[in-house]
Amino acid sequence: MLKSVVYYGEELLGEVEVYLQQQQQQRQEGGGEDGEDYYNNNNYHDDGNYKNNTYNNGRGKMIEDVVKERIKIGHFSQPSERCPPLAVLHTITSTGVCFKMESKSMENSPLSLLHSSCIRDNKTAIMPLGKEELHLVAMFSRNNDRQYPCFWGFSVQAGLYSSCLVMLNLRCLGIVFDLDETLIVANTMRSFEDRIEALQRKISADSDPQRISGMLAEVKRYQDDKSILKQYVENDQVVDNGKVIKIQSEVVPALSDNHQTVVRPLIRMQEKNIILTRINPQ
Repeated sequence: MLKSVVYYGEELLGEVEVYLQQQQQQRQEGGGEDGEDYYNNNNYHDDGNYKNNTYNNGRGKMIEDVVKERIKIGHFSQPSERCPPLAVLHTITSTGVCFKMESKSMENSPLSLLHSSCIRDNKTAIMPLGKEELHLVAMFSRNNDRQYPCFWGFSVQAGLYSSCLVMLNLRCLGIVFDLDETLIVANTMRSFEDRIEALQRKISADSDPQRISGMLAEVKRYQDDKSILKQYVENDQVVDNGKVIKIQSEVVPALSDNHQTVVRPLIRMQEKNIILTRINPQ
């Protein structure tokens, strides 16, 4: 267990006790102590049920060094309209819970108010960590006699949680422009051309103004998307409303020992909910 402090910007919110994930696993294996595990909505969540508890030592040491010094919240996530933040983070993290922390502060302390706000608004408190970000998820204590503010910490790639939340809140998947093969909903330059040609043939053979109007609008959407994809293919960047967006290399972990790690050149257009990538980058 570590002692640390939590800040929001430059404002000190209070002191906390931090239980690192590796220590938590050791306590579980050794029987643990009452009140050291937390659960949400009266359902206990053992992080081992979601992810393999093997944690990269280098990354774990980095998290330990950060939280030992102080936990500095920079901003908050947008509210989740459909899924609890805990469920979203358990799905997207590759390492499971990094740590669990608890405060012994009074009911109306800044940390208690932070905890209540996160629970009420279904949001997380975020600490930037370079290319990653640390999400603090408000939890309820397992011990009803000690209803102190409790949080679980997750480390995920910067922007990943926000991207997932956009799709969940809008109830739609992102469009994947795939140059090589179909993934979920994918298009290539050739598939755009084929769809545009097919629609134009239907338009020329149709006489209903309403159907023609709908097909013309669909052609326009395909042409706009094709233009974006063409920029990506030719320049490894796109221009959106005057803003140049360049590719970012993202590492995809190997599925097994028989597979190699793949580095994909990605462009994420958050506002358009579009992802540009090469499935088989060469």
